[in-house]
Amino acid sequence: MPSTSTASSAPPNIVIIYADDLGFGDLGCYGANGIPTPHLDKMAAEGVRFTNFYATAATCTPSRYSLLTGSYPWRNPRARILDGDAPIIIGPDELTLPGALKRAGYATSVVGKWHIGLGNGKIDWNGEIRPAPVDVGFDESFVMAATNDRVPSVFVKDRHVHNLAPDDPLEVVYGKENPFPEVPTGRSHPELLTLRHGDQQHFDTIVNGVPRIGFCRGGKAATWDDATMTDVFLERAKEFITRRQAGPFFLYLALHQPHVPRIPSARFKGASAKGARGDVIMELDWMVGEVLAHIEALGVAENTVVVFSSDNGPILLDGYQDRADELTGEHRPCGPLRGGKYSLFDGGTRVPTIVWAPGRVTPGESHALLSQLDFLASFSRLAGVPLAEAERADSLELTDAILGKTDRGRDSLVTEGIGSNTLVREANWVFIPPYPGGPFVTNKAVESGTAPEPQLYDLSADVGQRVNLAAAHPERVRAMGALLEAIRDRRSPVT
Repeated sequence: MPSTSTASSAPPNIVIIYADDLGFGDLGCYGANGIPTPHLDKMAAEGVRFTNFYATAATCTPSRYSLLTGSYPWRNPRARILDGDAPIIIGPDELTLPGALKRAGYATSVVGKWHIGLGNGKIDWNGEIRPAPVDVGFDESFVMAATNDRVPSVFVKDRHVHNLAPDDPLEVVYGKENPFPEVPTGRSHPELLTLRHGDQQHFDTIVNGVPRIGFCRGGKAATWDDATMTDVFLERAKEFITRRQAGPFFLYLALHQPHVPRIPSARFKGASAKGARGDVIMELDWMVGEVLAHIEALGVAENTVVVFSSDNGPILLDGYQDRADELTGEHRPCGPLRGGKYSLFDGGTRVPTIVWAPGRVTPGESHALLSQLDFLASFSRLAGVPLAEAERADSLELTDAILGKTDRGRDSLVTEGIGSNTLVREANWVFIPPYPGGPFVTNKAVESGTAPEPQLYDLSADVGQRVNLAAAHPERVRAMGALLEAIRDRRSPVT
């Protein structure tokens, strides 16, 4: 168990780098050998590498909501995978991590993928977009509206679409029918595609040769270039860090990789032997290295805490025919875990997590049970911001565990698969209640984790969750079922 070294007494700068659909087994420092990740491996060697760190959900929007609010996503019925025109799901009275840090004088910024909604249900893409990230705790923002496979394929800077030409208004519609018949879609003009869709969802408006989810027209000058998105986000992040280097600052850098469509920059195209998915993971790794190098070059590393994590587990086939399943070879994106994105099994929510803080941690490995929920309470304490009981929601103050000073983390946590299905982990035991549905997620080639009977797994002996012990331990099944219900009903203290 690592321990910390002496650090500055000043509130530290805090950076969260959040990957998208990166698996527990995708990095060299977590045992992968098929895709080179030298920068993240170096980050892990210099920091604390966690083996039991969880996102709250196996899908993107719910996990991102929880990271920023400290609340379980299933407490908010709107915390589901959102369309690109969905309203913001963070309430006006909800405390967020950047909002808490602003109480201590932090400058706060979000760069990259947002996907927690914008506006109040009817967005004027050609005017002011409100509420936006700058209305829920961030001083400034430069984000995608949703995901890189959903329209609109534009960046939103603070409250306005970036680079939008007034004479080319942007229109966005979600629905079954294309309201813009003059605009090519994957269904109507397959000959225009440079990347073919692989399901019945990703075949709407074509942007940069790629069919997206949803329909749009106009806004051509504002349309992003998929292949240069990493560079755009990197430069925005570096500019903020440089401008705010006097500190304290909080940067939430939410990457779009390796989410689909996987389109690497020219410098990384073909760099791996694993196709586009391998290429964009290598590009992600490079970007993290650039951010850390920039922090070091500015001389602020000794008072900066950088967290690297992912919103959920990995997926190979997720809407496009990019041959990720064929080219992955012996590489195991989940490592020893079962499942993946969308799944109730651990592969859906146990994610690679590294904390790099040269002035505060000694390199090592931690087996503490932790959740991204805990960033709110823990980083608030690190910044010297007291929180009222109601403000911390489901977040626990586990600063010492997050900095690697102790392996004592949570006693229990709840995670969510696709939809509203939840499970509970207590110590090394995982209980999954009976749920309807098939064993695989539709069109995704991922085990759902659902079954008509209760499931109980002992992770200390069966990390791959292959041996269901429910029949052998009925008392534990009953106790953990009661614990899950109590947490969901707020009858159990969060521990």
